[in-house]
Amino acid sequence: MPSTILGSATSIPSPSASQPPAKPKSAAAKPAGGALAGKTFYVDRSGPATKQVQDFQSAGRDGDAQLIREIADRPNATWFADSSTGYTSRARKLVTSAAGAGKLPVLTMYNIPHRDCSGHSAGGASGADAYRSYVASMANALRGHKAVVILEPDAVAQAVQGCLDEGRKAERFALLREAIGTLRKNSGVSVYLDAGNPTWITDTGKLAAALRQAGVDRSNGFSLNVANFETTARNISYGTELSGKLDGTHFVVDTSRNGNGPVGAGTSGDARWCNPVGRKLGEPPTTRTGNTLVDAYLWIKRPGESDGACGNGAPPAGQWWADYALALAR
Repeated sequence: MPSTILGSATSIPSPSASQPPAKPKSAAAKPAGGALAGKTFYVDRSGPATKQVQDFQSAGRDGDAQLIREIADRPNATWFADSSTGYTSRARKLVTSAAGAGKLPVLTMYNIPHRDCSGHSAGGASGADAYRSYVASMANALRGHKAVVILEPDAVAQAVQGCLDEGRKAERFALLREAIGTLRKNSGVSVYLDAGNPTWITDTGKLAAALRQAGVDRSNGFSLNVANFETTARNISYGTELSGKLDGTHFVVDTSRNGNGPVGAGTSGDARWCNPVGRKLGEPPTTRTGNTLVDAYLWIKRPGESDGACGNGAPPAGQWWADYALALAR
């Protein structure tokens, strides 16, 4: 992950806003299964995998179409990665359709200012006020409906890693706290604040402190392994350790592409996480995890969407890549 950023902060919170919320004196134990117990997740048919199935069928590539159905027919998170025209209508349509089907949609909000610290997924809202407007608009779109929100993949871990100066770091934590509070005003919305993956921030005490500053105590839990490949077992071990430093906070794991686990230890740099070869689909989304701390296995990163233009003909981050999708499904 890069450690430099471009531009300058547009809004810095007051000193009081940068202080973490007080730790609860007595954190009540969360129920087994957490907020998602017994829920069934919604399959969003508007994603590129569904169109790819149709295109392969039209081309007479029935075998390839069947492989891509392994992705298209599973519940995948729908990403909201900017505030371009129509994003609120898209969110409202998603939750309304899911409600009609009696299922729970999963959304990923990925628009924090200085996103990805100038990496492959650089971008995000232009500043603090623009981000607040984005969050308020999303919360309004979700009002009256049930949904799961994965909040800002990488945002906390990158702040801990040190790619933000102290002003931007404080601003980021304040914005995440506010976002959780705004979204959780909707009683049907469950929010999981992203916490990176087991190989990133190995000091779970340091990460736990950052998650508290970012408002995890106001959320339903944290998410792990988004767009990464670490095994489910390793995520559960890491998540359990982290949870122990957060009063038993529950978590969810992205299993979308971890069927073969990570690439070998001899691989380093971008090749370890950016469209690595030889990976495969992981456990299908479910709330039946067999672990009282793990609320769900989810497909948060949509399998087949690129991690970035990092070689081997890969398109920019977030764009559909049929060849990689086929490799995962095979």
